[in-house]
Amino acid sequence: MIRAEGLTKWFNGNLAVDDLTLDVRRGEVFGFLGPNGAGKTTTVRMLTGLIAPTAGAAWINGHQLGVDDQAVRASVGLLTEAPGLYPRLTAVENLGVYAGLYGVDDVAGRVQKYLTLLDLWGRRDEPVGGFSKGMQQKLAIARALLHEPPVLFLDEPTSALDPEAARVVRDFVETLRGEGRTIFICTHNLDEADRLCDRVAVIRQRLIRVDTPANLRRSLYGRSVRVRLREVTPGLQRAIEALPFVRGVTPLDGGLRVALDEPEEHNPELVRALLAQGAAIQYLEEEEHSLEQVYFDLMHEAQEAAG
Repeated sequence: MIRAEGLTKWFNGNLAVDDLTLDVRRGEVFGFLGPNGAGKTTTVRMLTGLIAPTAGAAWINGHQLGVDDQAVRASVGLLTEAPGLYPRLTAVENLGVYAGLYGVDDVAGRVQKYLTLLDLWGRRDEPVGGFSKGMQQKLAIARALLHEPPVLFLDEPTSALDPEAARVVRDFVETLRGEGRTIFICTHNLDEADRLCDRVAVIRQRLIRVDTPANLRRSLYGRSVRVRLREVTPGLQRAIEALPFVRGVTPLDGGLRVALDEPEEHNPELVRALLAQGAAIQYLEEEEHSLEQVYFDLMHEAQEAAG
């Protein structure tokens, strides 16, 4: 659905995006993560046909950038970080302007559909300058969807929103996923990316890593379970380390961290071995590493590799 090969962009001698190659699948929610200045927004602007790359090529929904730009723009919806609405116009009037630009046939019906879906129909005749930040953001999402594009780019969709408004936007993204749309999200909210995205890419001018959040955790840290014990008896750690499926054991305050490849398969054997050693198990749970930790460790690796 989205394919980039060697996509590169220079601005006045400064490298913004360096040799980006990636594929985003149809119906996927894809997170694009990186610090300010990493090239995220520049990438989105290239992929939506707003600016031309210095080098490389890209295809959106089968249409090549620089060749079929009109078809590319018809295939994408874009939500920028700043909503960019006309404050003196009503919600209906704002959407009517853009529906005309998109060549939407049933303007009234399409406007009603998305204002209703985003819980704005009751405020349809009010000037949007009086809307809250969250309402304006929802209206901007409605604008991006008016022509019902198969690909949607969201640049910081919940930035500066209160928790309730951010939740509405996240829930709507889930709804769009259910419709089979491909959604490309640039975000600094790593918890949000972890919850919403099928895969994420980490970028700092160059692409650092692409994978599912779960696979990124596994590749960096492996898998481990935390065993909470009433006490750690002498010899218990050595006995657990001797198990063939255990990759390592680390003592913790009040328990052990046990590294193993397949907790679902080996946890019962681990529990039996602990009980055989007379261990009083209080609880056992798989350790979870946050996507934030993954992100910072990948950034640190990239900085070290760059020297």
